[in-house]
Amino acid sequence: MSDQILLTGIHGYGFHGLFDHERTNGQDFYVDVVLNLDLSKPSLSDAIEDTVNYAAITDLVVAEITSNPVSLIEKLAGRIADEIMNTYQMVFSVDVTVHKPQAPVDASLKDIAVQITRTR
Repeated sequence: MSDQILLTGIHGYGFHGLFDHERTNGQDFYVDVVLNLDLSKPSLSDAIEDTVNYAAITDLVVAEITSNPVSLIEKLAGRIADEIMNTYQMVFSVDVTVHKPQAPVDASLKDIAVQITRTR
């Protein structure tokens, strides 16, 4: 199946990280989600109940970014992916990419990201 729903650049301000200043001051996080599912039914019916509600998934992602701080963005990405898979049974697999553009590293870079895939 090659049908997908893509949500790109979901933003939230979170307090994830290894260092005290990350947990105290927080920073911007951006998440991309790729949902793999069969969209043949909603493409014919035009009914929201035949697909996943991407507004609800966006809210889920923002809630995960903005609550329950973790040390690693790997953990955050896994938590988001697992929640999507547990909540939306019609999703065959999900790719979640967590971007941490202000990661505390000793180099100038545009972004640091982690991508996690979960499949049924």
